[in-house]
Amino acid sequence: MDPSEMRYLEDDDTPMMKTIKGATMGLVSGTIWGTIVATWHDVPRVEKSVALPGLIRTIKMMGNHGVTFAAIGGVYIGVEQLVQHYRMKRDFINGAVGGFVAGSTILGFKDGMEDSVREMDMRLIGRNIKNAIAAGAALAVTSAIIDAGGQTTRMDTGKEYYPYTTKKRSAVEG
Repeated sequence: MDPSEMRYLEDDDTPMMKTIKGATMGLVSGTIWGTIVATWHDVPRVEKSVALPGLIRTIKMMGNHGVTFAAIGGVYIGVEQLVQHYRMKRDFINGAVGGFVAGSTILGFKDGMEDSVREMDMRLIGRNIKNAIAAGAALAVTSAIIDAGGQTTRMDTGKEYYPYTTKKRSAVEG
């Protein structure tokens, strides 16, 4: 189906439903990614007081990544839908604004914000603001490039691919 035709099918969803779908997809993909990341780390040693330390660590990592990805997906789609409704336009700027807000609020302030608030260390707060701007800019640029390029990561060359060959084989080849 042509990407321009897909836009008409997307209009059937409400902005709230799109936001929920984005957060759900983020939760699922983040949980899967957390499982993969957990397998790359060393298993903690077994102690008497802790049952199944590897499983507990894996579940914590799955939850942490799942919630982070869900928050990114929900904020990105939610802000994109708000900007689209406010501007009454569907273009790459909506996604760029959504990407910047999601990147800066979720990724930029995620690490170390609790420590900087607790200690009130201005160096940590300044570093987190720099991280927030960098993460927001990275997500905004990525979203703008994908949206400006036809809202797809793949170019349609018009060539059809089949899981089998369409050429007839001769009896000698078979």
